[in-house]
Amino acid sequence: MRFGVLGPLTVWTEDGEPVRIPETKVRALLADLLVREGGPVSADRLVDDLWGDDLPRHPANALQQKVSQLRRVLNEAEPGTRDLVGHGPAGYRLTIEADAVDAGQFAVLVSRAGRTQDPRTRSALLADALALWRGPALADFADAPFAGPAITRLEEARLAALEDRAEARLDLGEHHTVAGELGDLAVRHPLRERVQVAYLRALYGAGRQAEALEAYEEVRRRLADELGADPGPPLAALHAAMLRQDPALMPRTEQPARRAVPAPVTEIIGREEETRRIRESLERSRLVTLTGPGGVGKTRLALEVAATWAEEDGVHLVELAELRRFDEETVRTALGVRDDGSSRALGEVLYGRRLLLVLDNCEHMVEQVAAVVGPLLRQVPGLRVLATSREPLRVSGEAVAVVPPLLPADAARLFTERAAAAGQAADDADAVATICRRLDGIPLALELAASRVPGLGVRELAERLHLRLLGDGPRDAPARQRTLASVIEWSWDLLSAPERTVLARLAVHVGGCTLDAAERTCAGGDVGVSEVMDVLARLVSRSMLVQGDGRYRLLEPIAEYCRERLRDDGELEAVRRRHRDYHAALAVRAETHLRGPGQHAWMARLEAEQANLRAALDEAIEHGVAECALTLVNAQAWYWFVTGRLGEARRSIARALAVEPPDAARAARAEALAWQAGIGLRTGEAANADRALEDLDDPATRARMRWFLGFARIGVGEQAAGIRHLTEARREFDAVGDRWGMAAALAGLARYAAIGGDLATAGRDGERAAALFAEVGDQWGVLQATEPLGVLAEATGEYPAATRHFTTGLRIAERLGLWSEVSLMSSRLGRIALLTGDHERADELHESARRRAVEQSDKSMEEFARIGLGLSARRRGSLDEAEDYFRTGLEWMRRIGGGGPEALLLAELGFLAEQRGDARAASDLHSRSLDVARAEGDARGEAHALEGLAGARVLAGDPAGAARLLQAARELRERAGVPLPPAERFDVDRINVAVRKALAGTKVQIPI
Repeated sequence: MRFGVLGPLTVWTEDGEPVRIPETKVRALLADLLVREGGPVSADRLVDDLWGDDLPRHPANALQQKVSQLRRVLNEAEPGTRDLVGHGPAGYRLTIEADAVDAGQFAVLVSRAGRTQDPRTRSALLADALALWRGPALADFADAPFAGPAITRLEEARLAALEDRAEARLDLGEHHTVAGELGDLAVRHPLRERVQVAYLRALYGAGRQAEALEAYEEVRRRLADELGADPGPPLAALHAAMLRQDPALMPRTEQPARRAVPAPVTEIIGREEETRRIRESLERSRLVTLTGPGGVGKTRLALEVAATWAEEDGVHLVELAELRRFDEETVRTALGVRDDGSSRALGEVLYGRRLLLVLDNCEHMVEQVAAVVGPLLRQVPGLRVLATSREPLRVSGEAVAVVPPLLPADAARLFTERAAAAGQAADDADAVATICRRLDGIPLALELAASRVPGLGVRELAERLHLRLLGDGPRDAPARQRTLASVIEWSWDLLSAPERTVLARLAVHVGGCTLDAAERTCAGGDVGVSEVMDVLARLVSRSMLVQGDGRYRLLEPIAEYCRERLRDDGELEAVRRRHRDYHAALAVRAETHLRGPGQHAWMARLEAEQANLRAALDEAIEHGVAECALTLVNAQAWYWFVTGRLGEARRSIARALAVEPPDAARAARAEALAWQAGIGLRTGEAANADRALEDLDDPATRARMRWFLGFARIGVGEQAAGIRHLTEARREFDAVGDRWGMAAALAGLARYAAIGGDLATAGRDGERAAALFAEVGDQWGVLQATEPLGVLAEATGEYPAATRHFTTGLRIAERLGLWSEVSLMSSRLGRIALLTGDHERADELHESARRRAVEQSDKSMEEFARIGLGLSARRRGSLDEAEDYFRTGLEWMRRIGGGGPEALLLAELGFLAEQRGDARAASDLHSRSLDVARAEGDARGEAHALEGLAGARVLAGDPAGAARLLQAARELRERAGVPLPPAERFDVDRINVAVRKALAGTKVQIPI
């Protein structure tokens, strides 16, 4: 996350996307924290800064609300950034690095410039620093008292940087340019002597001596009239030097260093960080090679660096693309070094010179370039070389800088600006994003695509994008850069036959592949399995392949080119079948490891291979290979379920089942139907779960699928059916000796017991399940056993213990990437926050849980989180908001067949009716809640309903009856071992007070 104060307050994500901070007070809060530069700000100070004399009714609560809004906005834009807004004893603070703010970057660049002796480098660094400014500092808070000191300090720093750069440019002899640029600044700051000195020097050196003397007189008069002061020593000394016509005031007359570098005709976009990084590398190393795939912008970046590089003997460009030989003579020609017929080597001729040699497009003659550059660098200490190549030169002392594709935001900006320059606005952000993603952020590809916008429009271009469209580049570009295909073909022609074979076959992979996958899919013909690893290494070094995190990936334009090559050679379908079969086997192998110690590693492996697994499934379905399609969905169904990918599971299984299967696939089809039924229960779809088990013949598979159907019902649907499935599955697991299955059945039964208020059973089965899961090494299972133990602690009022259990569960879920479980544990922690009185934290946790559940298409977890938001809303007195949450949840419960927290929802709606004074509605709702709780055997729910009925009874004028109901609820809780913890007495205490007040002065003696 990056922040901007050098202009209007701005926030960007790490990828450069702007973040909208809604609401003036929230923006003011962020600005206030930013101007403190990481220091704490007390709550009182923030309240005063944000509201001044116009205080809200509850200042502390209002401030907490704004802090919560700010945290939420940041976290939604960049997950994990909520904690950037911290709080401690001294107050709130923004916990960020200094360079996360543009003012911090500005300070670093100015500091570096101050330590640099070379005026050209100093001027370039200051230009970079000043380019960070987007307008007056904190322009949208210019009138805010809290921002005043920071604005003054920043504007002073900006002025000082402008003065520093003007002086550096005067040292370079740029008097004419500086005189034109400083005129307005001198007018705005007539009494700032350093500005005036630089302006007068510029005027004098530009040949405008009379104007310089007149300007001095004007400054002298104003100093005397407004300050009663004389010009300071620097201004007086300059005046004296002008009067005596000191030659030192004139620009240097020597010839400028030769700069044989073409001037760019368009602005470079999105390369500020790379430009700085390469300049720093070139300052440290005398040979820097920019590598990267064709079209990524190596040449443009090298020219950008060279344009501002200062060397006494100049900057010289050698373009190698059209050359077929590179030797010392090539360098002599580029440098304009005359061959006088002597036998002196080039190194001798250049000794003592200081120059930068830019060698562009070295990839087709790297050995020749290395043979010349290596000795020259050793012989000429003042020589620096900046090379571009698709592979390193491998010369001693070489620093390699890999040029990456553009980030999404920069790619979109480049495409949009180039399209506008071509005469057509690219005003469809979604289509632009699609194009940038398809072209992998490669600048040349983006520019060629932008040239097609006037003819096609941006949306049609996104739909029809392919290599053949990306032609007709600028006529003044080299032929190899006029189409993207020709750029790639230039690199293809430099590859050996085995390299071409492997590269082409890699193109069937989606999102990259591992070495093992490459060996299994790319070997064959003239390439042996043992050769593939070496070929991959060579392709990486030639910038045709990207390597990272143990995977190899083709940039999309290169992949499309390679697929066309495969198609032309008649190999595409065969390689795709090989890819499909490899990934089907991988999914089966992974499934066997998802319930034990290797769980985390195999989940990560499947996560990395999701795009390839989807492509394999598409291939199987497209060609009607039902057995392979069913194998793929059955092997992945458990992974999809535990990671919360319910939407993908539902769609993929349905597609596989739609393929007509052969008789041999009957068992696989039955298993897929069982997965479909269980996942349908979780997504709120009707499913005939029992029928799905009928065709499962294998006892172990049948036990697992029966367990899954019972487990999927937890919190949704008919709870008795779920318990029955788990109980039967437990017997079947015992019969086949499946210890994981035994643990899973116990964990499910523990969760049902916790929901039903049978806390003793929940604790007993939960602890046994946790022990068994620990034995088999299944962290997902430990998580399942942890949840009912936390519920048990919550029900008995042991909130610290409950927090420990739920936090442990949350950490396991996050580590495994189980986002539905993350949602559940977040909601559970939200309940504890609510019970301990931290309503703001409770709302944040429940809202985070709701969003996560929506992302995973997990309707049950979404409703569980919404119920938490409703509970909080009722505690705050927002009755309409609470009712909306509860009624939506109740409607969903009815749609899936009841069960779950139906009794709780009816009771909560009853309490709402009672608080609104509607005794009849309250009595009806609590009576229905009581019926549901008794049917489910839920003692806690039954007591809760009785307490609600007491509230309705006292409202209807029967306080004695209400007292009896409260007594009955208390006795029921004692018998069931579920006493009402103090934090949950919100309604009971309120009703008790009403009963006592109504019975005051009577002779009724009923214990309450």
